[in-house]
Amino acid sequence: MPDYSIIIPAYNEENYLPATLKSIKAAMKSIPDFTGEIIVVNNNSSDRTEASARENGADKVVFEAVNMISRARNSGADAAESEYLIFIDADTIILPELLVETVKRLKSGSICGGGAAIGFDRKLDRISQAVSALWNNMAPRMNMAAGSYIYCLKKAFDELGGFNPEVYAAEELGFSLRLARWGKPRGLYFTTIKEFPVRTSLRKTDWYSPLKMLLNAMTILLLFPFAVRSKKICAHWYCRPGKK
Repeated sequence: MPDYSIIIPAYNEENYLPATLKSIKAAMKSIPDFTGEIIVVNNNSSDRTEASARENGADKVVFEAVNMISRARNSGADAAESEYLIFIDADTIILPELLVETVKRLKSGSICGGGAAIGFDRKLDRISQAVSALWNNMAPRMNMAAGSYIYCLKKAFDELGGFNPEVYAAEELGFSLRLARWGKPRGLYFTTIKEFPVRTSLRKTDWYSPLKMLLNAMTILLLFPFAVRSKKICAHWYCRPGKK
């Protein structure tokens, strides 16, 4: 039985999965005393996501028919056989040190879960740099993790019922807050690993204008939680230019 499970929700991710899986497999080699499994959740893709996952070393490929990130994450967790869960986005690269520190914290008996600082695959403009710095500074104080990297105890995940299956976006924020609350009376902490940021893609900035992304984010923030229940409002999480 594996010690930890790495779960990757993937919708039309054939192009990004190989690099993500390569970084994960390299990171897993850095902790040979622990056994891990990689679970890719094919979230009803129309491209070669499933084939790409199998060709690049996924231990399990799970199919989730309902095109929702929250449900894809939950399906992956259902297939996990370990006591530690780590959720990584399909366009995200991790360092070996991050995985080592994650398992160390979960193994400590004092941590219920957390996230990681966020980095990107290319240089940011000044406004984006400021927003990124603000997030990396404020998120740990607010007990929130970005969806690109979330880790937790399987026991906590199961007792909380996983991610909210009724929302199309921001599922990681709601889960983070509930996870932190779950841990508090048990003497367990929610922590962010700041030393080893993940590197996630800026592809959405190639697909959508900064104004469109800002308006979308503001709509969700102002109408939350109602907005995140609308796939139309959350469309830029699901649309892939050139894909059906």
